[in-house]
Amino acid sequence: MERYGTVALIGAPSTGKSTLFNRLTDSRKEITGRQYGITRDRNYGTGHWLDKNFTIIDTGGITGENIPFQREVQNQVDLGIQEADAILFVVDGRAGLTNSDLFVAKKLRPYKDKVFLVVNKIDDKTLVGDTYEFFRLGFGEPFAISSEHGLGLGDLLDEVIKKLPKEEEDPYKDALTFALLGRPNVGKSSLANRILGYDRVIVSPVSGTTRDSVDIQFERDGRKYVMVDTAGIKRPGKVEEDLDKFAVVRSADAARRADICLLLIDAQEGLVSQDIHVSGYAMDYNKPIVIVVNKWDLHSHDMDDQQKFAAEVRAYFKFAAYAPIVFCSAKTGSNIKNIFRELDRVYETIHKKVPSSLLNSLIMKAQLDNEAPDFNGGRLRISYCTQSDDVPPTFVLFVNNPNYFHFSYRRYLENAIRKEFGFDCCPINLLVRSKRAYDLMEKKK
Repeated sequence: MERYGTVALIGAPSTGKSTLFNRLTDSRKEITGRQYGITRDRNYGTGHWLDKNFTIIDTGGITGENIPFQREVQNQVDLGIQEADAILFVVDGRAGLTNSDLFVAKKLRPYKDKVFLVVNKIDDKTLVGDTYEFFRLGFGEPFAISSEHGLGLGDLLDEVIKKLPKEEEDPYKDALTFALLGRPNVGKSSLANRILGYDRVIVSPVSGTTRDSVDIQFERDGRKYVMVDTAGIKRPGKVEEDLDKFAVVRSADAARRADICLLLIDAQEGLVSQDIHVSGYAMDYNKPIVIVVNKWDLHSHDMDDQQKFAAEVRAYFKFAAYAPIVFCSAKTGSNIKNIFRELDRVYETIHKKVPSSLLNSLIMKAQLDNEAPDFNGGRLRISYCTQSDDVPPTFVLFVNNPNYFHFSYRRYLENAIRKEFGFDCCPINLLVRSKRAYDLMEKKK
């Protein structure tokens, strides 16, 4: 599939942004219940339209009213606006024009050229007349849609795709690209310099020295790599200055571009909740993670210390149980080679291809061993499974009805695929399509 740019959903509370997010990403999850247990104020996904994919960002509702957490939510919305190539300004057609809509419109006016006004909850033609009052917002003719029923989305997405830049072919196609992610002062720049063998980036004990993302190409043992050193990611409540906001945007972009993310943990300070927040940048884009426990030279070295610390890491990052853990010291250079051993292993795994015949044999056996539960008024039946060309490994399941796919059965199938085919160190993705889509695909052959 062709890959295009980024779309952000912006609007007042309760306008249906999350329902639209679910519709565009073919997702059945509750947006208020974050996947993998990561609490994030922006939610990322991959939108689909015909043979085109694009990144989509769901944001919290903003309003001029004095309600809890508005400052933090607006900070996250600002970041989403900066990242986006196109903005869908979502309003509630049933509620009519509100003061909150006027507040959002004022915030979006400087970005008018990339804003599409979307009047949601127009569930039948008799309600189209309700869209006219939104002309007052000054963003041109609105698109009348229903997120819940999918009405009007085709016309909207045709126009949005025209606005989005097509992503260029990877300039580092033959190289393994990895991003260094972590909170401020965990030693990312020191590790970058140690890997390179010289001082390429500024190192300082002052938190926040690195303000930008830096792409560094190099070779090691005959293999090409690109390392992206990023700014330390602060807690959402601490992201206030414009420079801090741009640093977060660039860190998110680094995670998006990377094949693998190295998540740095400070062994001396131990694990903190901000480490989970930082990991969200990799999880947002479904990227593999290698957890690097840095400054191990400053930690005690009693018997079983590494095993105990690793167990604590596993408990903290239950949503990334597949992630390898490496203990190292950027200062002394110990175990740097192990980082590359894990990078190479993960890279080979995410590019592994499984023949469809073997996949379907496994899926058939999995259904015989453990039948899917009754859910949403029916029982799931999987007709066919194939692996797409996407990275990380993505498997497309053609089923009788996608609404019957319970999350527990998804986890069961993921575990079965991991165990059978050795996807033990990276995330995998299951996409669910109706059997009718498979029948159409077969007719085209």
